[in-house]
Amino acid sequence: MIGQSDIAEIVEEYDRLKLRIGMTASHSALDICDGAIEEGFPTVAYCKEGRHKTYANYFKTQRSSSGRVLRGMVDKAIVMDDFNDVLAPDMQAEMRKRNVIYIPNRSFTSYSSISDIEDNFRVPMFGSRNMLRMEERTEDQDYYWILEKAGLPYPEKIDNPEDIDCLVIVKLHHAQKKLERGFFTCASFKEYQEKSAALLAEGVIDQASLDGARIERYVIGPVFNLNFFYSPLADEGERLELLGVDWRFESSLDGHVRLPAPQQMTMPIHQQIPEMTVVGHNTATIRESLLEKAFELGEKFITASKEHYDPGIIGPFCLQTCIDKDMNYYIYDVAPRLGGGTNVHVSVGHPYGNATWRKPMSSGRRIAMELRMAAEQDRLLEVLT
Repeated sequence: MIGQSDIAEIVEEYDRLKLRIGMTASHSALDICDGAIEEGFPTVAYCKEGRHKTYANYFKTQRSSSGRVLRGMVDKAIVMDDFNDVLAPDMQAEMRKRNVIYIPNRSFTSYSSISDIEDNFRVPMFGSRNMLRMEERTEDQDYYWILEKAGLPYPEKIDNPEDIDCLVIVKLHHAQKKLERGFFTCASFKEYQEKSAALLAEGVIDQASLDGARIERYVIGPVFNLNFFYSPLADEGERLELLGVDWRFESSLDGHVRLPAPQQMTMPIHQQIPEMTVVGHNTATIRESLLEKAFELGEKFITASKEHYDPGIIGPFCLQTCIDKDMNYYIYDVAPRLGGGTNVHVSVGHPYGNATWRKPMSSGRRIAMELRMAAEQDRLLEVLT
């Protein structure tokens, strides 16, 4: 793991008046770029050839002769053969030369190995480098581990498929779409056998992933992704902020639920089992009487992160929750970095973040604001790892 002394040496060479914000150009990059521009930081998007035009063309910044942004949010798009090329030594050297602060998102940790990010990515990152590994369900200390340590609620695990006695969700990777889900639901061992056999035959899942899948009781209720922010710099007021809430559009699941039940029943077998690929997000608010419970979840997570992942969570994190009919939260996933649904807050912010700061406040802008405060107060090492 790259230590704070290494980061301190790198930051010492940075021109703190010319910091740039960089990120992998996917996932939540537009939110990061928009927020950076709002706070006066130039942006650098590291793109993959064939997926670069969104950043290099359509959202490219246009500035006036005085430098004021007239349009767009991406100052520079660096197009690479592969997303993992950000780890190349010459690319990292160029980042350091440009005074780049890298904002990790899920695409960064998906296209580059966690070990390389921990040990070989010698660029200052905003957030908690040592917590990114916990997002992988295959790790011994995955997010379920820290949820248990924190005493936070999460769906009950079922170790043996033969013990399925209620509606469950089976969590595993998609066999063909390596970064997507091959999740499916079932309510009995017989249904588990039938659905898994069908998905194996279609090549949607493979046996190795099925053998290592996590089976957990399905919480019936709406999904709310809680986009939190923890500020190590805050000297007044609360350090924990709930910036916004989002929920997901999933394909083909959302297409299935728009069909009448009789039509679903007449589908051929290869269409009957929906996939759960996230293709978009929408914004949401939560009943006010449930907000305090949401903050309690965030506070417990922060406390556990400080105990087990020194110095603990820094900046944005997302607790992905379901709320059951008795208004109990269950956390089914954790992102120890910027969440995937924050693009719904681009430019307009979210009611909670806006109300807290009395101006449009997206997650991307809150990151940039914290970085600016850290630079002005000579406290960069409190937010960079």
